[in-house]
Amino acid sequence: MSTVSHEFVSRLDLEIEELSLISAHPSPAVTRVLFSDEDLKARTWLTGLAETSGFSTRTDAVGNLFIRWEGSDSSLAPVATGSHTDAIPNAGKYDGVVGVLGGLESMRMLKESGFEPRRSIELIMFTAEEPTRFGIGCLGSRMMAGTTSATAARNLRDPEGKGLEDLRKAAGCVGELDSVMLANGVYSAFVELHIEQGPILEAEGIDIGVVEKIAAPAAFRIRLTGQGGHAGAVLMPGRRDALLAAAEIALVVEKAALESGSPDTVGTTGVLNVKPGAINSIPCDVLMEVDFRDTDLITREQALKQIRREGEAICSRRQIGFEWTFINEDPPAICDPGLVDLALKVAAEAGCSTRRMISRAYHDSLFMARLAPVTMIFIPCHKGYSHRPDEFSSSAAIRKGVEVLAGTLRSLAS
Repeated sequence: MSTVSHEFVSRLDLEIEELSLISAHPSPAVTRVLFSDEDLKARTWLTGLAETSGFSTRTDAVGNLFIRWEGSDSSLAPVATGSHTDAIPNAGKYDGVVGVLGGLESMRMLKESGFEPRRSIELIMFTAEEPTRFGIGCLGSRMMAGTTSATAARNLRDPEGKGLEDLRKAAGCVGELDSVMLANGVYSAFVELHIEQGPILEAEGIDIGVVEKIAAPAAFRIRLTGQGGHAGAVLMPGRRDALLAAAEIALVVEKAALESGSPDTVGTTGVLNVKPGAINSIPCDVLMEVDFRDTDLITREQALKQIRREGEAICSRRQIGFEWTFINEDPPAICDPGLVDLALKVAAEAGCSTRRMISRAYHDSLFMARLAPVTMIFIPCHKGYSHRPDEFSSSAAIRKGVEVLAGTLRSLAS
Protein backbone atom coordinates (compact mmCIF):
# COMPACT_ATOMS: atom_id res chain seq x y z
CA MET A 1 0.00 0.00 0.00
CA SER A 2 1.55 3.30 -1.09
CA THR A 3 0.21 6.28 0.80
CA VAL A 4 2.68 9.04 -0.11
CA SER A 5 2.32 11.30 -3.13
CA HIS A 6 4.80 13.75 -4.64
CA GLU A 7 2.58 16.60 -3.43
CA PHE A 8 2.94 15.45 0.17
CA VAL A 9 6.72 15.04 -0.11
CA SER A 10 7.07 18.54 -1.55
CA ARG A 11 5.11 19.89 1.40
CA LEU A 12 7.32 18.05 3.87
CA ASP A 13 10.53 19.06 2.07
CA LEU A 14 9.50 22.71 2.24
CA GLU A 15 8.65 22.45 5.92
CA ILE A 16 11.97 20.80 6.80
CA GLU A 17 13.73 23.61 4.94
CA GLU A 18 11.61 26.31 6.58
CA LEU A 19 12.26 24.95 10.06
CA SER A 20 16.01 24.77 9.35
CA LEU A 21 16.05 28.53 8.82
CA ILE A 22 14.80 29.13 12.37
CA SER A 23 18.33 28.97 13.70
CA ALA A 24 20.88 30.96 15.66
CA HIS A 25 23.48 30.17 12.99
CA PRO A 26 23.12 30.72 9.24
CA SER A 27 22.27 27.89 6.85
CA PRO A 28 23.34 25.14 6.40
CA ALA A 29 24.11 25.05 10.13
CA VAL A 30 21.18 24.73 12.53
CA THR A 31 21.25 25.79 16.19
CA ARG A 32 18.13 25.73 18.37
CA VAL A 33 18.90 25.52 22.07
CA LEU A 34 16.13 24.87 24.58
CA PHE A 35 14.05 27.99 25.36
CA SER A 36 16.19 30.20 23.14
CA ASP A 37 14.41 32.68 20.85
CA GLU A 38 14.86 30.19 18.01
CA ASP A 39 13.40 27.30 20.00
CA LEU A 40 10.36 29.37 20.99
CA LYS A 41 9.83 30.54 17.41
CA ALA A 42 10.04 26.94 16.17
CA ARG A 43 7.48 25.82 18.75
CA THR A 44 5.04 28.54 17.68
CA TRP A 45 5.57 27.65 14.02
CA LEU A 46 4.98 23.93 14.63
CA THR A 47 1.89 24.59 16.72
CA GLY A 48 0.47 26.68 13.89
CA LEU A 49 1.11 23.90 11.35
CA ALA A 50 -0.62 21.34 13.54
CA GLU A 51 -3.67 23.48 14.29
CA THR A 52 -4.03 24.46 10.64
CA SER A 53 -4.16 20.73 9.87
CA GLY A 54 -7.06 20.31 12.29
CA PHE A 55 -5.22 18.76 15.24
CA SER A 56 -5.42 19.94 18.85
CA THR A 57 -2.30 21.00 20.74
CA ARG A 58 -1.20 21.37 24.33
CA THR A 59 2.10 21.94 26.14
CA ASP A 60 3.04 20.50 29.53
CA ALA A 61 4.95 22.19 32.34
CA VAL A 62 8.41 21.44 30.95
CA GLY A 63 7.55 22.26 27.35
CA ASN A 64 6.72 18.89 25.79
CA LEU A 65 4.31 19.69 22.92
CA PHE A 66 1.46 17.24 22.23
CA ILE A 67 -0.33 17.27 18.87
CA ARG A 68 -3.44 15.09 19.00
CA TRP A 69 -5.81 13.56 16.47
CA GLU A 70 -8.81 12.34 18.42
CA GLY A 71 -9.93 8.79 17.81
CA SER A 72 -13.49 7.51 17.92
CA ASP A 73 -13.00 5.49 21.13
CA SER A 74 -11.79 7.64 24.02
CA SER A 75 -11.58 4.59 26.30
CA LEU A 76 -8.56 3.27 24.37
CA ALA A 77 -5.00 4.38 25.13
CA PRO A 78 -3.64 6.48 22.25
CA VAL A 79 -0.79 5.46 19.97
CA ALA A 80 2.08 7.95 19.94
CA THR A 81 4.94 9.03 17.74
CA GLY A 82 7.38 11.93 17.83
CA SER A 83 10.91 13.18 18.35
CA HIS A 84 12.55 16.58 18.93
CA THR A 85 13.30 19.86 17.16
CA ASP A 86 15.98 21.31 19.43
CA ALA A 87 19.45 21.21 17.88
CA ILE A 88 22.94 21.43 19.32
CA PRO A 89 25.11 24.33 18.09
CA ASN A 90 26.21 23.98 14.47
CA ALA A 91 24.05 20.92 13.81
CA GLY A 92 22.04 19.77 10.78
CA LYS A 93 18.38 19.98 9.81
CA TYR A 94 17.26 16.32 9.94
CA ASP A 95 18.10 14.95 13.42
CA GLY A 96 14.85 14.79 15.38
CA VAL A 97 13.06 16.97 12.83
CA VAL A 98 12.31 14.03 10.53
CA GLY A 99 10.49 12.34 13.40
CA VAL A 100 8.44 15.43 14.27
CA LEU A 101 7.57 16.81 10.84
CA GLY A 102 7.48 13.28 9.39
CA GLY A 103 5.09 12.32 12.17
CA LEU A 104 2.87 15.30 11.41
CA GLU A 105 2.97 14.44 7.71
CA SER A 106 1.97 10.84 8.47
CA MET A 107 -1.05 12.09 10.41
CA ARG A 108 -2.05 14.52 7.66
CA MET A 109 -1.68 11.85 4.99
CA LEU A 110 -3.88 9.44 6.88
CA LYS A 111 -6.47 12.13 7.52
CA GLU A 112 -6.50 13.26 3.89
CA SER A 113 -6.88 9.66 2.74
CA GLY A 114 -10.14 9.44 4.69
CA PHE A 115 -8.82 7.23 7.49
CA GLU A 116 -10.64 7.60 10.81
CA PRO A 117 -8.62 6.37 13.81
CA ARG A 118 -10.28 4.37 16.55
CA ARG A 119 -7.43 5.11 18.94
CA SER A 120 -6.27 8.70 19.17
CA ILE A 121 -2.89 9.40 17.57
CA GLU A 122 -0.58 11.76 19.46
CA LEU A 123 2.55 13.36 18.08
CA ILE A 124 5.01 14.50 20.76
CA MET A 125 7.67 17.13 20.24
CA PHE A 126 9.89 16.37 23.24
CA THR A 127 11.57 19.21 25.05
CA ALA A 128 15.39 19.24 25.26
CA GLU A 129 16.35 15.91 23.74
CA GLU A 130 19.78 17.47 23.34
CA PRO A 131 21.81 18.14 26.51
CA THR A 132 23.08 21.53 25.34
CA ARG A 133 21.45 23.79 27.91
CA PHE A 134 21.44 21.74 31.10
CA GLY A 135 23.93 18.95 30.41
CA ILE A 136 21.25 16.26 30.48
CA GLY A 137 19.71 14.75 27.36
CA CYS A 138 16.06 13.75 26.84
CA LEU A 139 14.88 16.01 29.66
CA GLY A 140 11.25 16.02 28.53
CA SER A 141 10.92 12.27 28.06
CA ARG A 142 12.92 11.57 31.23
CA MET A 143 10.43 13.62 33.21
CA MET A 144 7.46 12.00 31.46
CA ALA A 145 8.85 8.59 32.42
CA GLY A 146 9.73 9.69 35.96
CA THR A 147 13.46 8.96 35.70
CA THR A 148 14.19 12.65 36.37
CA SER A 149 12.13 13.95 39.27
CA ALA A 150 10.52 17.36 39.48
CA THR A 151 12.87 18.15 42.36
CA ALA A 152 15.95 17.30 40.31
CA ALA A 153 14.60 19.33 37.39
CA ARG A 154 14.05 22.38 39.61
CA ASN A 155 17.72 22.27 40.56
CA LEU A 156 18.97 22.35 36.96
CA ARG A 157 21.11 25.34 35.98
CA ASP A 158 22.60 26.26 32.63
CA PRO A 159 26.24 27.47 32.25
CA GLU A 160 25.08 31.04 32.92
CA GLY A 161 23.37 29.98 36.15
CA LYS A 162 19.83 30.32 34.79
CA GLY A 163 17.42 27.78 36.27
CA LEU A 164 14.87 25.62 34.47
CA GLU A 165 12.03 27.05 36.57
CA ASP A 166 12.57 30.65 35.46
CA LEU A 167 13.30 29.71 31.85
CA ARG A 168 10.26 27.51 31.39
CA LYS A 169 7.91 30.05 32.95
CA ALA A 170 9.34 32.80 30.74
CA ALA A 171 8.65 30.49 27.78
CA GLY A 172 5.00 30.18 28.81
CA CYS A 173 5.12 26.66 30.23
CA VAL A 174 2.56 26.71 33.03
CA GLY A 175 1.74 24.19 35.74
CA GLU A 176 3.84 22.33 38.27
CA LEU A 177 6.73 20.14 37.15
CA ASP A 178 5.27 17.22 39.12
CA SER A 179 2.46 17.09 36.55
CA VAL A 180 4.84 16.12 33.71
CA MET A 181 5.24 12.49 34.84
CA LEU A 182 2.82 10.10 33.12
CA ALA A 183 1.52 6.69 34.17
CA ASN A 184 2.77 3.47 32.61
CA GLY A 185 0.30 2.42 29.93
CA VAL A 186 -0.80 5.95 29.06
CA TYR A 187 0.08 5.06 25.45
CA SER A 188 -0.64 1.76 23.72
CA ALA A 189 2.56 2.09 21.66
CA PHE A 190 5.26 4.60 20.73
CA VAL A 191 7.03 4.56 17.35
CA GLU A 192 9.79 7.07 16.56
CA LEU A 193 10.97 7.88 13.03
CA HIS A 194 14.62 8.98 12.92
CA ILE A 195 17.64 9.25 10.66
CA GLU A 196 20.05 6.42 11.43
CA GLN A 197 22.97 8.66 12.49
CA GLY A 198 25.18 5.81 11.31
CA PRO A 199 26.42 4.50 7.94
CA ILE A 200 24.90 1.00 7.82
CA LEU A 201 21.68 1.53 5.87
CA GLU A 202 23.31 3.70 3.21
CA ALA A 203 26.31 1.38 2.84
CA GLU A 204 24.09 -1.69 2.45
CA GLY A 205 21.53 0.04 0.21
CA ILE A 206 18.66 -0.68 2.62
CA ASP A 207 15.58 1.54 2.84
CA ILE A 208 14.35 0.99 6.37
CA GLY A 209 15.90 -0.13 9.65
CA VAL A 210 13.63 -1.28 12.45
CA VAL A 211 15.19 -1.01 15.90
CA GLU A 212 15.17 -4.00 18.28
CA LYS A 213 17.42 -2.59 21.03
CA ILE A 214 18.44 0.89 22.17
CA ALA A 215 21.81 1.27 23.88
CA ALA A 216 22.01 3.45 26.96
CA PRO A 217 24.86 5.36 28.53
CA ALA A 218 26.26 5.49 31.99
CA ALA A 219 27.93 8.88 32.17
CA PHE A 220 30.27 9.67 35.02
CA ARG A 221 32.81 12.20 36.26
CA ILE A 222 36.14 11.44 37.88
CA ARG A 223 37.92 14.19 39.78
CA LEU A 224 41.63 13.59 40.27
CA THR A 225 43.59 15.61 42.81
CA GLY A 226 47.35 15.68 42.74
CA GLN A 227 50.01 18.18 43.69
CA GLY A 228 51.08 21.12 41.56
CA GLY A 229 54.49 22.65 41.24
CA HIS A 230 56.96 24.29 38.92
CA ALA A 231 57.66 22.25 35.79
CA GLY A 232 61.37 22.75 36.16
CA ALA A 233 61.79 22.57 39.90
CA VAL A 234 59.97 19.35 40.83
CA LEU A 235 61.92 16.25 39.84
CA MET A 236 60.08 13.35 38.19
CA PRO A 237 60.28 10.76 41.04
CA GLY A 238 58.46 13.08 43.43
CA ARG A 239 55.62 14.17 41.17
CA ARG A 240 51.90 13.62 41.76
CA ASP A 241 50.67 14.56 38.30
CA ALA A 242 46.87 14.34 38.06
CA LEU A 243 46.86 14.49 34.25
CA LEU A 244 49.07 11.43 33.91
CA ALA A 245 46.67 9.50 36.12
CA ALA A 246 43.80 10.71 33.90
CA ALA A 247 45.64 9.57 30.78
CA GLU A 248 46.05 6.08 32.21
CA ILE A 249 42.38 5.95 33.21
CA ALA A 250 41.30 7.04 29.73
CA LEU A 251 43.21 4.06 28.34
CA VAL A 252 41.46 1.82 30.88
CA VAL A 253 38.11 3.08 29.55
CA GLU A 254 39.18 2.09 26.04
CA LYS A 255 40.42 -1.31 27.21
CA ALA A 256 37.24 -2.05 29.16
CA ALA A 257 35.13 -1.34 26.08
CA LEU A 258 37.31 -3.41 23.78
CA GLU A 259 37.45 -6.37 26.15
CA SER A 260 33.84 -6.40 27.38
CA GLY A 261 32.81 -9.31 25.19
CA SER A 262 29.89 -7.34 23.74
CA PRO A 263 30.13 -5.86 20.22
CA ASP A 264 27.93 -2.96 21.31
CA THR A 265 30.14 -1.64 24.13
CA VAL A 266 31.63 1.80 23.52
CA GLY A 267 33.49 4.10 25.88
CA THR A 268 34.42 7.73 25.31
CA THR A 269 36.47 10.04 27.50
CA GLY A 270 35.07 13.26 26.08
CA VAL A 271 36.11 15.84 28.68
CA LEU A 272 39.41 16.55 30.41
CA ASN A 273 39.52 19.84 32.33
CA VAL A 274 43.06 20.40 33.57
CA LYS A 275 44.20 22.88 36.21
CA PRO A 276 46.11 25.09 36.38
CA GLY A 277 46.41 24.66 32.59
CA ALA A 278 49.85 26.24 32.19
CA ILE A 279 52.66 24.70 30.17
CA ASN A 280 55.17 25.24 32.97
CA SER A 281 53.02 23.98 35.83
CA ILE A 282 52.38 20.38 36.92
CA PRO A 283 48.66 19.49 36.60
CA CYS A 284 47.22 19.31 40.11
CA ASP A 285 43.50 18.88 39.38
CA VAL A 286 41.70 17.10 36.54
CA LEU A 287 37.99 16.62 35.92
CA MET A 288 37.31 13.90 33.37
CA GLU A 289 33.87 12.96 32.00
CA VAL A 290 33.20 9.58 30.41
CA ASP A 291 30.30 8.22 28.35
CA PHE A 292 30.11 4.43 28.51
CA ARG A 293 27.23 2.59 26.82
CA ASP A 294 25.96 -0.80 25.75
CA THR A 295 22.75 -2.64 24.92
CA ASP A 296 23.53 -5.18 27.66
CA LEU A 297 23.22 -3.79 31.18
CA ILE A 298 25.18 -6.62 32.84
CA THR A 299 28.11 -6.23 30.47
CA ARG A 300 28.13 -2.48 30.98
CA GLU A 301 28.05 -2.77 34.76
CA GLN A 302 30.95 -5.24 34.77
CA ALA A 303 33.01 -2.87 32.62
CA LEU A 304 32.22 0.07 34.88
CA LYS A 305 33.41 -1.89 37.91
CA GLN A 306 36.63 -2.67 36.05
CA ILE A 307 37.21 1.01 35.20
CA ARG A 308 36.62 2.07 38.79
CA ARG A 309 38.78 -0.68 40.26
CA GLU A 310 41.72 -0.03 37.92
CA GLY A 311 41.31 3.74 38.22
CA GLU A 312 41.57 3.57 41.98
CA ALA A 313 44.66 1.37 41.70
CA ILE A 314 46.31 3.84 39.31
CA CYS A 315 45.62 6.71 41.69
CA SER A 316 46.86 4.76 44.70
CA ARG A 317 50.12 4.04 42.90
CA ARG A 318 50.52 7.68 41.82
CA GLN A 319 49.26 9.14 45.15
CA ILE A 320 46.37 10.93 43.47
CA GLY A 321 42.99 11.63 45.04
CA PHE A 322 40.16 9.81 43.24
CA GLU A 323 36.47 10.84 43.34
CA TRP A 324 33.82 9.16 41.14
CA THR A 325 30.33 10.62 40.54
CA PHE A 326 27.64 9.26 38.23
CA ILE A 327 25.93 11.81 35.97
CA ASN A 328 23.35 9.25 34.88
CA GLU A 329 22.91 5.48 34.66
CA ASP A 330 20.18 4.69 32.13
CA PRO A 331 19.17 1.11 31.40
CA PRO A 332 19.08 -0.02 27.77
CA ALA A 333 15.70 -0.68 26.17
CA ILE A 334 14.48 -3.80 24.40
CA CYS A 335 11.92 -2.87 21.76
CA ASP A 336 8.58 -4.63 21.61
CA PRO A 337 8.84 -7.68 19.27
CA GLY A 338 5.27 -7.22 18.04
CA LEU A 339 5.91 -3.60 17.08
CA VAL A 340 9.16 -4.54 15.38
CA ASP A 341 7.40 -7.21 13.34
CA LEU A 342 4.57 -4.82 12.46
CA ALA A 343 6.93 -2.11 11.18
CA LEU A 344 8.87 -4.70 9.15
CA LYS A 345 5.61 -6.00 7.67
CA VAL A 346 4.39 -2.51 6.75
CA ALA A 347 7.76 -1.71 5.16
CA ALA A 348 7.75 -4.92 3.13
CA GLU A 349 4.21 -4.21 1.91
CA ALA A 350 5.40 -0.76 0.80
CA GLY A 351 8.18 -2.38 -1.24
CA CYS A 352 10.99 -1.28 1.07
CA SER A 353 14.07 -3.32 1.84
CA THR A 354 14.59 -3.74 5.58
CA ARG A 355 16.91 -4.91 8.32
CA ARG A 356 16.67 -5.26 12.07
CA MET A 357 18.97 -2.85 13.88
CA ILE A 358 20.41 -1.69 17.17
CA SER A 359 20.36 2.00 18.02
CA ARG A 360 23.71 2.84 19.55
CA ALA A 361 22.69 6.45 19.97
CA TYR A 362 19.93 6.95 22.48
CA HIS A 363 16.69 8.81 21.86
CA ASP A 364 13.47 9.77 23.61
CA SER A 365 12.28 6.24 22.78
CA LEU A 366 14.67 4.96 25.46
CA PHE A 367 12.56 6.65 28.13
CA MET A 368 9.20 6.16 26.42
CA ALA A 369 9.95 2.42 26.73
CA ARG A 370 9.12 2.84 30.44
CA LEU A 371 5.62 4.00 29.54
CA ALA A 372 4.68 1.90 26.51
CA PRO A 373 5.90 -0.69 23.99
CA VAL A 374 8.32 1.04 21.60
CA THR A 375 10.28 0.66 18.41
CA MET A 376 12.09 3.02 16.06
CA ILE A 377 12.08 3.33 12.28
CA PHE A 378 15.46 4.35 10.86
CA ILE A 379 16.12 5.84 7.43
CA PRO A 380 19.53 6.21 5.76
CA CYS A 381 21.58 9.37 6.13
CA HIS A 382 24.63 10.32 4.08
CA LYS A 383 27.74 8.58 5.42
CA GLY A 384 26.09 8.44 8.82
CA TYR A 385 26.85 12.12 9.37
CA SER A 386 24.84 13.78 12.13
CA HIS A 387 25.10 16.73 14.52
CA ARG A 388 26.91 18.68 11.78
CA PRO A 389 25.75 21.03 9.00
CA ASP A 390 26.28 18.46 6.22
CA GLU A 391 23.88 15.98 7.83
CA PHE A 392 21.64 14.81 4.97
CA SER A 393 18.81 12.41 4.25
CA SER A 394 17.25 12.40 0.81
CA SER A 395 13.64 13.21 0.02
CA ALA A 396 13.22 9.65 -1.24
CA ALA A 397 14.54 8.18 2.01
CA ILE A 398 12.33 10.44 4.10
CA ARG A 399 9.33 9.58 1.91
CA LYS A 400 9.80 5.88 2.56
CA GLY A 401 10.19 6.44 6.29
CA VAL A 402 7.02 8.52 6.44
CA GLU A 403 5.15 5.88 4.46
CA VAL A 404 6.20 3.13 6.87
CA LEU A 405 5.38 5.27 9.90
CA ALA A 406 1.95 6.14 8.46
CA GLY A 407 1.18 2.49 7.76
CA THR A 408 2.30 1.49 11.23
CA LEU A 409 0.19 4.18 12.89
CA ARG A 410 -2.79 3.21 10.74
CA SER A 411 -2.55 -0.38 11.94
CA LEU A 412 -2.05 0.57 15.60
CA ALA A 413 -4.87 3.12 15.62
CA SER A 414 -7.43 0.98 13.81
